[in-house]
Amino acid sequence: MTDLAQRPGRGAGDDPDSDDPSGRLAAYEARTQNGLDLLALATLWLCVVPPSDFSTAHDAQWLVLAVRGALSAVYGIDIAIRSSMATRHGRYLLTHPIAVASVIFPPLRLIFSIRLVRSMFRRGSLGRFLLAATVLVINGAVIVYLFERHAPNSNIHTLGESLWWSVVTVTTVGYGDFVPVTIPGRITAGFVMGTGLLTLAVLTAQVASSFVSQGSSRAQEAEAATPEVTLAELDRRLARIEELLSSASAPSSPRTPGAAERDRA
Repeated sequence: MTDLAQRPGRGAGDDPDSDDPSGRLAAYEARTQNGLDLLALATLWLCVVPPSDFSTAHDAQWLVLAVRGALSAVYGIDIAIRSSMATRHGRYLLTHPIAVASVIFPPLRLIFSIRLVRSMFRRGSLGRFLLAATVLVINGAVIVYLFERHAPNSNIHTLGESLWWSVVTVTTVGYGDFVPVTIPGRITAGFVMGTGLLTLAVLTAQVASSFVSQGSSRAQEAEAATPEVTLAELDRRLARIEELLSSASAPSSPRTPGAAERDRA
């Protein structure tokens, strides 16, 4: 399980026994890891649908062979590049058995997709979550199509019908115009329904969090716009008020008789 435990860039250059003293290997893995994990997740249907099911249709059999050949080529090029960047090529291949075995059996590479699915639930990764959810829904459509296309009493006979069914199911609309009848198809439908409910919950939480953060930012802006009144300022204002009150309540000085006669004149 060295492949799963490995994390790019974890101080490889600080270890004298490391296979990556220059850090080039860690940088390459950091650039390609998410893409390869997503590719493995997109081919989930290769692991779910048994190979015997593809033998009933020559078109599907050739499709599976072509996809597996392309995946083996991609994974082979990847492990060749990584081992060439390592200081000890043979040791690197021995310490990454799953990556080497994925070249021969590509569906095994799906183990690495656990990292991608786990990262879906991290804070601030809404885009990654939606991308992974979309890939899972498309996988569900492909799996249902492969199980339902030749099943008795099934009304899902094309990939387009299966994609339409998956969209209707994941959005919780449920028209009922297309329904899986096989047990594997219904099990897959349950996972597609769960993905739809989870996606709606995440989107609802994201929208609610956005509104709350907007309200908080506006309140902070209002507080920042309000001038802060210190205790010294309050004391000065109170003293001014007392001064005005005392001057207003003070008795006026008596006037002389000459001043009164001048006022009458």
